Amino acid sequence: MSEVLSTFRLNQGDQAPDFQLPDADGAEHSLGGILGQNGLLVAFVCNHCPFVLHVADAFGALADELAADGVNTVAIVSNDLEKYPQDGPGPMKEFAAAHGWKFPYLIDESQDVALAYGAACTPDFFLFGADGRLFYTGQFDDSRPNSGEEAHGGDLREAARRMMAGEGPLARPYPSSGCNIKWKEGKKPTWWNAGG
Repeated sequence: MSEVLSTFRLNQGDQAPDFQLPDADGAEHSLGGILGQNGLLVAFVCNHCPFVLHVADAFGALADELAADGVNTVAIVSNDLEKYPQDGPGPMKEFAAAHGWKFPYLIDESQDVALAYGAACTPDFFLFGADGRLFYTGQFDDSRPNSGEEAHGGDLREAARRMMAGEGPLARPYPSSGCNIKWKEGKKPTWWNAGG
């Protein structure tokens, strides 16, 4: 298991790139249709990554907390599903149910949405305000698989608290870390320099 840091990020205040993506049942979802009254958390994930597995339950619980505050959540899988079928539609539904995910879990088959967001790893988190502008991108928390510490979502929860309170963002957010997105041949972005 190699750890990759998110190597490219939208800048604070940038508008969320638009998308229209299907869920595992083929129903289409758009950015405008998912954006909550007070914001949106976009997470690039997959089913098999140990970093995602480590945070999956806590992520589902935090999404419930955010939803109660008017901040919606969406998860997106951008991996090459031909090479990684365990991240495909059937397993997606099972994974979401097992971890209490009540939010849309979408498929970015073209990988264009991951490229637009500058996502590099799974999980990679982007928190947007009610105006659709980026407030925070960074790690879920400082726990890691096999660290002996359970995932708690401290960094992301504090960022959301600050956003909803009208406070400034975290001064030095630590980037997301996890497994690299599994790019299709010819899709690996030029800025992606972590290997793999």
